[in-house]
Amino acid sequence: MGHQTSADTDTSNKDKSDKISTPAHTNTQSATKKTLFIKTYGCQMNVYDSERMADVLAPVGYRCVDSPEGADLVVLNTCHIREKAAEKVYSELGRIRKLKEKSGGAMKVAVAGCVAQAEGEEIMRRAPVVDLVLGPQSYHKLPEMIAKVSREFGERLETDFDTQETFDLMPETRKVDGPTAFLTIQEGCDKFCTFCVVPYTRGAEFSRPVEQIVAEARTLVAQGVREITLLGQNVNAYHGAAPKLEADESWGHNNWRLGELIKHLAKIGGLDRLRYTTSHPRDMDDELISVHANEPALMPYLHLPLQAGSDRILRAMNRGHTYAEFKDLVARIRAAKPELALSSDFIVGFPGESELDFKRTLEAVAEIGFASSFSFTYSARPGTPGAALPGQVPEDVKSERLARLQKLLTSQQKAFNKSLIGKTLSVLVEGTGRGENELFGRAPYLQGTHFIGDMDLIGQIVSVKITDAGQNSLRGVLSNG
Repeated sequence: MGHQTSADTDTSNKDKSDKISTPAHTNTQSATKKTLFIKTYGCQMNVYDSERMADVLAPVGYRCVDSPEGADLVVLNTCHIREKAAEKVYSELGRIRKLKEKSGGAMKVAVAGCVAQAEGEEIMRRAPVVDLVLGPQSYHKLPEMIAKVSREFGERLETDFDTQETFDLMPETRKVDGPTAFLTIQEGCDKFCTFCVVPYTRGAEFSRPVEQIVAEARTLVAQGVREITLLGQNVNAYHGAAPKLEADESWGHNNWRLGELIKHLAKIGGLDRLRYTTSHPRDMDDELISVHANEPALMPYLHLPLQAGSDRILRAMNRGHTYAEFKDLVARIRAAKPELALSSDFIVGFPGESELDFKRTLEAVAEIGFASSFSFTYSARPGTPGAALPGQVPEDVKSERLARLQKLLTSQQKAFNKSLIGKTLSVLVEGTGRGENELFGRAPYLQGTHFIGDMDLIGQIVSVKITDAGQNSLRGVLSNG
């Protein structure tokens, strides 16, 4: 295990793993072997960023380890979405400080990610244990920063917003372990929802060029990856520079949207499955809907955040759409892909939310129906417009409403999973389960799926007939078709 994830989204109605697998990075050209421990908080994009930090440090001799105990470098890759995110970082730094003292001060400590971007100077002031603070667009500078700190000169705080430079200077080859991988194609967001810190911590929208994405995807497939999840804070706003074609004199001026990119990636031999997250309803165009209908490699699962069912609250959130427009969009998507499973996000207790507004959300959930969901109580993020809005909802009211919403969402998730009993699904086998001879994989709808099988099936796509279903997982038996 190379690094650890820590989810701040504890109120999710969807199961999540608390660890991810990362290979031990080695460098035969480096005489000095150093150990690296990365703890990752939050979303899949942070998981991807942590993997790239490991990649950029591998050439200078760092290999990943499972524990911070005795590590030469500890990196906390932080998330700023949920309440008290910074305080969780300081709490972890208190534990790290004791380990650094045991090392005689030799251990280096870095805080990366969105908390670092938002509160870098405060971290440096409050936590002397920290040697480096770097934002999400500065990971490529890690080796240089570490070298300077080791020689006791140079900048210890780096929070520039140069997303293009970050991707251009990252190593072309990624090291992965397993048949699935994340691939960031887009960073930042221009929507400025009033509850969200992303535009302030990740910056404006930036899309990577198609050729750069394809090159990275090919290196993943060459290592045995069969499923890639395309990542972005607002992934369906993707508009990257199109591939250079000999007959295309307008190279550098043509942009592709996400639908065109997916169709292009699906042509890569050995890449059997594609997913993407997270989307915004305003960027779900007709071409992307058509790709859901016509591209077999794109899994029949879509995460499309609604956040609230009340138009008054949606306006206050600056979502840019009404509930009726969201419902119409879902109808068009389901008409194109009837078997598609829909996932969503919901925020309960946004400032000014009345009981009637909340009931509109319950009605919306009942009307649309969701296969899985993430739901949270609103937490004011410093610096966002929502934090200054009047009508802040009491915590006990938010908690009671969340319990009611989650009861409904959980019942829908269980019902969807039970509807799969008796069906045969394709499952990408990722590893072993807990039971004897048990294997674990993911169904097209993203549920963890358990069945008995031989170890040589790991990395393969097999047919599994579903025999039982829980809230978060499925169980079945191998089938011939």
